[in-house]
Amino acid sequence: MAKKTVTAVIVGAGHRSMIYADYSLSHPDELRIIGIAEPNEAAARAAINKFSIPRENCFKTALELAEHERIADVVINGTMDKDHVSTSLPLLEKGYDMLLEKPFAVNKEETEKLVAAVKHRGNKVMVCHVLRYSDFYKEIKNVIMNGEIGEIISIQLCEDVSYHHYATSYVRGKWANSDECGTSVMLAKCCHDIDMMMWLMGDAKPETVSSFGSLQYFKKENAPKDSGTRCLLDCKYKDTCNLSAERVYLEIPQKWDFYVWPELHDAPYKEKYENLKNVSPYGRCAFKCNNNVADHQTVIVKFSNGATGSHNLTAGCAYSQRTVRVIGTKGEISGIFEDNKFTVSYINPHSESDHTDKIIDVSERSSASLGHGGGDSALVGDFIKYVRNEKPSVSCTSLADSVAGHLVVFGADESMANGGIPVKISL
Repeated sequence: MAKKTVTAVIVGAGHRSMIYADYSLSHPDELRIIGIAEPNEAAARAAINKFSIPRENCFKTALELAEHERIADVVINGTMDKDHVSTSLPLLEKGYDMLLEKPFAVNKEETEKLVAAVKHRGNKVMVCHVLRYSDFYKEIKNVIMNGEIGEIISIQLCEDVSYHHYATSYVRGKWANSDECGTSVMLAKCCHDIDMMMWLMGDAKPETVSSFGSLQYFKKENAPKDSGTRCLLDCKYKDTCNLSAERVYLEIPQKWDFYVWPELHDAPYKEKYENLKNVSPYGRCAFKCNNNVADHQTVIVKFSNGATGSHNLTAGCAYSQRTVRVIGTKGEISGIFEDNKFTVSYINPHSESDHTDKIIDVSERSSASLGHGGGDSALVGDFIKYVRNEKPSVSCTSLADSVAGHLVVFGADESMANGGIPVKISL
């Protein structure tokens, strides 16, 4: 008997939701996009054309969609962070299951509202913590679950964010000011990593979190002497500054096209230049924006079994990378996500080095070179299983599985704002 094809409506046709929706093009027997709710005409038109969405299934907003009779099985919610809960609640009430972009909520109050709504209706909601689905982290989880390194004592995670990534997203871009976007950088960028810590730790629950950090470098007092306010309009450093808008967004535009040029993607160079010079927020001096989120932050977590976890975010680095180290009673795991391999070091007093190493390389797997190490596609595939009432994978990021990580982030930001005082986590 053929399995039912899951039908979906895109709510918020942003970069992430379109990536998830692309799964329907390669797996048409599993997922079919039949509707959209998007206020931006250009973004809506692109999605309508790409997925051949019928006009009668096109809506401006999530609320408009919710006021209509239910037209699909699920919603792919890729709205902005601060809109996740407000757009989700009426659609959950309508009976839709949901693939919801992270972070699923921006504070504890929103978290409680969403959890209560899902509990009341019984909807299936999966949060897009795609790193759980990458070959790299899945294999690390397997090693831990097999007991190869014994009981976990400590998990140490680091995320280094490149200078151009941080300047684009968290200085000039959508997540630069927490008062406007509703999220801190730890929530917007690193809830993936904190979720990873929770997942790898297993059954132990977070009890207490403490955090230190600040906005140290990307601020006005660190701007070059006599620099302008817009790179291409009034700044003498436009040809030499590492963060020059011309260099980052015109000379190497393929890196950030999807953020900077959503409506001018195919525009000629001159039009893009003038836009950066006079209009675009991405044309501003990276030291003279209205950003207020931290550019470095350290989070320390104490778990119920006595183990500890730490996560270090550092922005403005030469290149982006994620590193992981998991130390257990029998050995440890260490690796770099971007390398697609990690080392398992077993305690061995009978060897010359006192340990025996095993290197696990996932780079030859077909999915390792895809988005988030194959996580984007694998997550959607698991979501289809979840909705079909099939057994999902160990990576499953249901709403209930994602709550602990979000509460740790909320607690970490509270701690950082109050000088690093410990904050209790109530699950």
